[in-house]
Amino acid sequence: MLDLISTIQNRACSKDHGMDAKSWPFEEARKIVKRLNGAVPLKGYVLFETGYGPSGLPHIGTFGEVARTIMVQHAFRVLSDVPTRLFVFSDDMDGLRKVPDNVPNQQMLAEHLNEPLTTVPDPYEKFESFGHHNNAMLRSFLDSFGFEYEFQSATEHYKSGNFDAMLVSVLQHYDEIMDIMLPTLRDERRATYSPFLPICPQTHKVLQVHIDYVDPASGTIAYKHPETGAFVETPVTRGNCKLQWKVDWGGRWCVFGVDYEMSGKDLIPSFALSSKVCRILGGNPPENLSYELFLDQNGQKISKSKGNGLTIDEWLKYAPHESLAYYMFQSPQKAKRLYFDVIPRAVDEYVVMLAQFDSQESSKKVDNPVFHIHNGAPPSSENVLSFNVLLNLASVCGADNAGVMWGFVQKYMPGATPENANLLDKLIHHAVAYYHDFVKPNLRYRDPSEIEKTAIRELFDELQKVEAELSADELQCIVFEVGKKHPFDNLRQWFQGLYEVLLGNSEGPRMGSFIALFGVENMCQLINEKTKNKDVPAGEVRQCS
Repeated sequence: MLDLISTIQNRACSKDHGMDAKSWPFEEARKIVKRLNGAVPLKGYVLFETGYGPSGLPHIGTFGEVARTIMVQHAFRVLSDVPTRLFVFSDDMDGLRKVPDNVPNQQMLAEHLNEPLTTVPDPYEKFESFGHHNNAMLRSFLDSFGFEYEFQSATEHYKSGNFDAMLVSVLQHYDEIMDIMLPTLRDERRATYSPFLPICPQTHKVLQVHIDYVDPASGTIAYKHPETGAFVETPVTRGNCKLQWKVDWGGRWCVFGVDYEMSGKDLIPSFALSSKVCRILGGNPPENLSYELFLDQNGQKISKSKGNGLTIDEWLKYAPHESLAYYMFQSPQKAKRLYFDVIPRAVDEYVVMLAQFDSQESSKKVDNPVFHIHNGAPPSSENVLSFNVLLNLASVCGADNAGVMWGFVQKYMPGATPENANLLDKLIHHAVAYYHDFVKPNLRYRDPSEIEKTAIRELFDELQKVEAELSADELQCIVFEVGKKHPFDNLRQWFQGLYEVLLGNSEGPRMGSFIALFGVENMCQLINEKTKNKDVPAGEVRQCS
């Protein structure tokens, strides 16, 4: 009972502060509150939607769009008692336009080009169709993150008749819709464009053909078949036709009553056109956030066909999914690099935000990213080590498995085990994988300059004097005081020298924390190893073998 009372009080407190919160999910949620103008929609709930094209497998962009939409949905729930639903819509009646490079039975797929994805045979031979296969992968993908949503299939809505009234309405407003669509098309595309794409009853292909006439009264269109030349009349209802996607998008908003849908910056013109279609059909276009697209390591736009980005599986190999959600939360309207080197920082910033949450005032909690990542109820923070520190520990001890890392961690954190420190255990496993694939191949050590060598040897002498266990702060103070005694231009130069000479990298962890974890004795051994006389001239970089 006390827990229930506490939950109600916390929600009320969050609601009060949410109206003034500066975080973008609350800014978006307030747009929906304004849209409602104090009334509950006739359908009885606020509808969020996100779309998916099942011609390929779900990817990191799919995760980002759904995760961000759920953040806005939760923020709205904090501000309003109006029920909400989230539709994940699969455009699975779209024609297969090209054979993906990463699937089996490509020759078979080539024989079914331009057929709806839900009639193309499954190249994996596991499901009813290629569309059904990819839809199943989407649901499994979203379920693995615990997302709450309702899956919607375009094929089911077209064939069941759910879209019939809207399709007839498109017929009734055919000329108006053509008037807004044609000016946006190239000349050759205008010649054959129609909002309707008939499905050939013989070949089952989605046809892009000129429509010779429309008959709203009978709900039919007529066209000349591109292969036989025969004049064909077909109903637009019950799955005999589908809509071009921009008209489909606006029509879908109208049928469902979608209140909120975000989309990529590249779809801004499409969103504007679909909004016009929605209004023509009598609907109210949803509130929208246009998010920026991701960039690769060279600052180029990520392309699925080029494969120049980071996949969801790759991120999850090196970091927990909460860190990816944190990355998605950060500044969605700014272009960001999405490459392997952004992972350590995302992990550490997430851990810091989680540690801060419990002690923050309520007005600050609602703007903390973990409030949105965990639907307002973040897990209790653990005493964990930074990912950066763990990566450097893996480097100096050459860790090939988590057991090696835990040996050091348990000396530093007595009582911690993989069983009672779940997040730390995850980070250790991820750090070993990241070290092996990205840090180890790029380690570059150099010999110290004379100033650095003198200072590092003095650090060795000071550490040798340590008898009792010192805290990370006390060890940091020793490193700091040694650096101040020597003629470095600044202390940053001193610490960079420590990183490059001792750790093989130009950047590194807080040195006191690292020494506390690695151990004073081990640190002294490392200094001896890296500062002994070598044949390589001082300052020259050597690759780690």
